[in-house]
Amino acid sequence: MTIEFSYRTRAKAIQRFEDEQFDLLIVGGGITGAAAARDAASRGLKVALIEKRDFACGTSSKSSKLIHGGLRYLENFEFALVFEALSERAFLLKTAPNRVRPLKFYFPVYEGDPNGMGKLSLGLWFYDLLALFRAPGFHHRLSQKKLSQEIPYLKSEGLKGGFTYFDASMWDDVLAIETLRSAHEMGSAIANYLEAKEPIWTDRKISGFKVIDHANKGKEFQIHAHRTVLCAGPWTDEIAKKCDPNWKPWLSPSKGVHLVFDLKKLPVPGALVMGHPEDGRISFVIPRVDLGEGVTIVGTTDGPAPIDPDQLSVEENEISYLMDLLGRYFPSLNLKTSDIISTYVGIRPLYAGTADAGSLQKVSREHHIGEGPGKTVIVAGGKYTTARNMAQEIIDFLLKNWKKDGIHFPKSLNASKTKKAINPACLQDQINLSKKEAEKNKLSISEKLYSLYGADALEVAQNHLSLDKFEQIESKGFPMLSGALSWSIDHEMVMQLDDFYLRRLPLYLSEADHGKKFFKPLKTIFEKRFQTTLDEESFFKALSRK
Repeated sequence: MTIEFSYRTRAKAIQRFEDEQFDLLIVGGGITGAAAARDAASRGLKVALIEKRDFACGTSSKSSKLIHGGLRYLENFEFALVFEALSERAFLLKTAPNRVRPLKFYFPVYEGDPNGMGKLSLGLWFYDLLALFRAPGFHHRLSQKKLSQEIPYLKSEGLKGGFTYFDASMWDDVLAIETLRSAHEMGSAIANYLEAKEPIWTDRKISGFKVIDHANKGKEFQIHAHRTVLCAGPWTDEIAKKCDPNWKPWLSPSKGVHLVFDLKKLPVPGALVMGHPEDGRISFVIPRVDLGEGVTIVGTTDGPAPIDPDQLSVEENEISYLMDLLGRYFPSLNLKTSDIISTYVGIRPLYAGTADAGSLQKVSREHHIGEGPGKTVIVAGGKYTTARNMAQEIIDFLLKNWKKDGIHFPKSLNASKTKKAINPACLQDQINLSKKEAEKNKLSISEKLYSLYGADALEVAQNHLSLDKFEQIESKGFPMLSGALSWSIDHEMVMQLDDFYLRRLPLYLSEADHGKKFFKPLKTIFEKRFQTTLDEESFFKALSRK
């Protein structure tokens, strides 16, 4: 059975925050902070982690939802980054099969493209080589005729042929939350909706933070720790300024917009690489049959982000940019803006140091770990794919500085132990045991539910069937949805219903009505659990702004 990770867990964590001193306080509950907490806890460190909103609510839920080596990074000669990412891709495909899945990519080549067939062939051979041939499949060259047969809606004029190769798709937000739950299982105290208000200084070192509990009427208290790690993504410079008003920004943030269509409106057999003829930027068309009843994600753009990440929004010119690109590659589909189900926008917290970054496309996707004010450790940049390795570097850096400062390590300190499944319930042997138990109890559970929850599908189904009939709702895309909400409250620390709608399942993203047809029964379940009341109009109005 999956360990509890709920509002009750959160309350216990807050009690620990008030009563105990920690080895390490991590500020930021995206994938970087989550992975750092898991790595530190696996070594025996006493870890606290806080997030000012919901986990993964920033960049970590607004990516292109890909685990990839970064084929385009080869143009910048970032070979080490590509090799590392491809190694982690292989690891995640093996250990998180319900969150990270093989995805076939198509790379069409047209007359006049900057990268011709010869150059791409060489690059893809190199890509397979750096993967040590552990990809879900090797690349293949396709003739113009064969490519047109496989993607009949693709523009044929000027098409010379193309290639296929493999990377992977992922459930980005849930992968982050499962990483946090794993860190909690190892002993970390973790809570969302806790904002780091201001640092606590002791002997010219930051020894923790004063925090605000946004889920408990703005209650304030202190968390004390020997060291603090800032993993705040796009908010890195903002929180660093709380520690030092003279802080010089590290980030050259890049804004990325995605459009979401019904898969039937934009049917593709695999992801497609699109190059813009004017700026040369690469965007993707990504089919996701696993999100609801199937969607196609199109993105991303790459432009300057606002100084305040909270002011982020999707602009009409960014939608037009991607729609124009779709029109060039799929003219016969006649796609219109009215076909868009939803949009989302995120910020890549790219590290550029204090120098002028120049073109955002040339800013390195490598991460940077450095010492900040008051002996803090600050992390900027990085890739979702390599978060586990990056976390190990963060804690290694911390311990190296810790030793230099004369702080004694905990006696039981171990080497990093994260080379195992984040969520064992997703592994096939556990799923097989779950299926036997379901059969024994005469429970009918769909393969879709197993694909979403692994062995935990059994508990989701039991939750669903235990509810009153008027509370039960499901659909082809979201089987036993009411049971999923109940399970998510207990195991994914849902504190607000929008946590569930936006991040635990893609209800808002993948449904044409943003999940309004599910609201009444889900509202009833949530209100009972949290002794609160929700208004439908206010709820969906708030969702549209997030």
